[in-house]
Amino acid sequence: MPIRNLLVVDDSKTELMYLGEMLTKAGYSVTTAENGDEARLRLEEAKPDLILMDVVMPGQNGFQLTRSIARDPRFADVPIIICTSKNQETDRVWGMRQGARDYITKPVDQTELLSKIKALE
Repeated sequence: MPIRNLLVVDDSKTELMYLGEMLTKAGYSVTTAENGDEARLRLEEAKPDLILMDVVMPGQNGFQLTRSIARDPRFADVPIIICTSKNQETDRVWGMRQGARDYITKPVDQTELLSKIKALE
C-alpha cells in the first residue's frame, strides 16, 4: 500500500515544523499532533497511512500511545515509526515491543527516515 498521508506526533513545535517541511517536500501529506490526546483526535478525523511518533511528551508518552494505537483494531494496520532522542538499545527494543514497526533517533537524518518510510510501503 503506498504511503501518502502521515501523522507526526511530537510535543516540540520546532520538530513538527522541521519534520513537516521535510516530509511535505518529499511528497507526503502531513498532519501533526502535539500530544496523545490531539493524536487521538487526528486519528478519528482521518486514518493516516503511517505515524511518526515521539516518545517524550506530556501526558501519555509515545510508548503508551504506540501500544494503544497498535492494539486498536481500527488502526492496528497503520505502521508506527518511533522518532525520538532516546537512543538506548533498551528504548528501541521497548518501542518495538509496544507495536512500532521501526525506530529512528533524533536528530533525524532525512535519507534514513525516507528510506524507512519507503520500506514500509
